[in-house]
Amino acid sequence: MNLISESGADGLILRVNEDRIDAAVAIHFKDRLRELTAGGEGPVILDLSQVTFVDSSGLGAIVGAMKLLAPARALELAAMTPNVARVFRLTRMDSVFRIHAQAPEIARHARAAE
Repeated sequence: MNLISESGADGLILRVNEDRIDAAVAIHFKDRLRELTAGGEGPVILDLSQVTFVDSSGLGAIVGAMKLLAPARALELAAMTPNVARVFRLTRMDSVFRIHAQAPEIARHARAAE
Protein backbone atom coordinates (compact mmCIF):
# COMPACT_ATOMS: atom_id res chain seq x y z
CA MET A 1 0.00 0.00 0.00
CA ASN A 2 1.54 3.23 -1.16
CA LEU A 3 0.79 6.06 1.28
CA ILE A 4 2.51 9.43 1.50
CA SER A 5 2.43 11.10 4.90
CA GLU A 6 3.12 14.60 6.07
CA SER A 7 2.54 16.44 9.31
CA GLY A 8 1.01 19.82 8.66
CA ALA A 9 -0.87 22.60 10.37
CA ASP A 10 -4.13 20.76 9.65
CA GLY A 11 -2.91 17.49 11.19
CA LEU A 12 -1.36 14.38 9.68
CA ILE A 13 -2.14 14.15 5.98
CA LEU A 14 -2.07 10.70 4.39
CA ARG A 15 -2.36 10.53 0.60
CA VAL A 16 -3.43 7.16 -0.76
CA ASN A 17 -1.44 6.62 -3.96
CA GLU A 18 -3.48 3.65 -5.14
CA ASP A 19 -6.53 3.52 -7.35
CA ARG A 20 -8.36 0.89 -5.28
CA ILE A 21 -9.00 0.09 -1.63
CA ASP A 22 -10.56 -3.34 -1.86
CA ALA A 23 -10.38 -6.82 -0.36
CA ALA A 24 -6.94 -7.40 -1.86
CA VAL A 25 -5.34 -4.50 0.06
CA ALA A 26 -7.75 -3.69 2.92
CA ILE A 27 -5.77 -5.38 5.70
CA HIS A 28 -2.45 -3.97 4.49
CA PHE A 29 -4.04 -0.50 4.19
CA LYS A 30 -5.28 -0.63 7.77
CA ASP A 31 -1.91 -1.89 9.05
CA ARG A 32 0.02 0.87 7.23
CA LEU A 33 -2.37 3.51 8.48
CA ARG A 34 -1.90 2.20 12.02
CA GLU A 35 1.89 2.37 11.65
CA LEU A 36 1.87 5.89 10.24
CA THR A 37 -0.47 7.31 12.87
CA ALA A 38 1.10 5.70 15.96
CA GLY A 39 1.99 8.13 18.71
CA GLY A 40 0.78 11.27 16.96
CA GLU A 41 -1.72 13.91 17.90
CA GLY A 42 -4.39 15.83 16.04
CA PRO A 43 -6.62 14.79 13.19
CA VAL A 44 -5.61 12.44 10.40
CA ILE A 45 -6.77 13.57 6.97
CA LEU A 46 -6.99 10.79 4.41
CA ASP A 47 -6.56 12.17 0.88
CA LEU A 48 -8.56 9.89 -1.42
CA SER A 49 -8.08 11.88 -4.64
CA GLN A 50 -6.28 8.99 -6.39
CA VAL A 51 -8.76 6.31 -5.27
CA THR A 52 -11.39 5.45 -7.87
CA PHE A 53 -12.84 2.30 -6.28
CA VAL A 54 -13.70 1.24 -2.72
CA ASP A 55 -15.51 -2.03 -2.01
CA SER A 56 -17.08 -3.17 1.26
CA SER A 57 -13.73 -4.47 2.54
CA GLY A 58 -12.08 -1.14 1.77
CA LEU A 59 -14.91 0.74 3.44
CA GLY A 60 -14.56 -1.56 6.44
CA ALA A 61 -10.82 -0.84 6.59
CA ILE A 62 -11.45 2.93 6.58
CA VAL A 63 -14.10 2.60 9.31
CA GLY A 64 -11.77 0.30 11.27
CA ALA A 65 -9.01 2.89 11.03
CA MET A 66 -11.41 5.54 12.34
CA LYS A 67 -12.27 3.33 15.32
CA LEU A 68 -8.60 2.58 15.92
CA LEU A 69 -7.79 6.30 16.17
CA ALA A 70 -10.81 7.26 18.30
CA PRO A 71 -11.28 8.90 20.68
CA ALA A 72 -7.84 10.52 20.74
CA ARG A 73 -7.70 11.37 17.04
CA ALA A 74 -10.29 12.00 14.35
CA LEU A 75 -10.06 10.46 10.88
CA GLU A 76 -11.25 12.92 8.25
CA LEU A 77 -11.59 12.25 4.53
CA ALA A 78 -10.73 14.55 1.65
CA ALA A 79 -10.91 14.87 -2.12
CA MET A 80 -13.11 11.86 -2.82
CA THR A 81 -13.63 10.90 -6.44
CA PRO A 82 -17.29 10.64 -7.55
CA ASN A 83 -17.41 6.81 -7.37
CA VAL A 84 -15.91 6.75 -3.87
CA ALA A 85 -18.21 9.56 -2.70
CA ARG A 86 -21.18 7.55 -4.01
CA VAL A 87 -20.18 4.54 -1.86
CA PHE A 88 -20.01 6.75 1.23
CA ARG A 89 -23.38 8.34 0.41
CA LEU A 90 -25.13 5.03 -0.27
CA THR A 91 -23.85 3.52 2.98
CA ARG A 92 -24.53 6.76 4.87
CA MET A 93 -20.91 6.86 5.99
CA ASP A 94 -20.83 10.44 4.71
CA SER A 95 -22.68 11.34 7.92
CA VAL A 96 -20.07 9.58 10.08
CA PHE A 97 -16.92 11.20 8.68
CA ARG A 98 -15.96 14.82 8.30
CA ILE A 99 -15.39 15.15 4.56
CA HIS A 100 -13.39 17.92 2.89
CA ALA A 101 -13.83 18.80 -0.79
CA GLN A 102 -10.06 19.13 -1.15
CA ALA A 103 -7.09 17.84 0.81
CA PRO A 104 -4.63 20.23 2.39
CA GLU A 105 -1.67 20.70 0.09
CA ILE A 106 1.13 18.19 0.53
CA ALA A 107 4.50 19.92 0.92
CA ARG A 108 7.42 19.21 -1.38
CA HIS A 109 9.20 17.21 1.29
CA ALA A 110 6.50 14.64 1.93
CA ARG A 111 7.95 11.23 2.68
CA ALA A 112 6.86 8.16 0.84
CA ALA A 113 5.77 5.32 3.09
CA GLU A 114 5.51 2.11 1.14
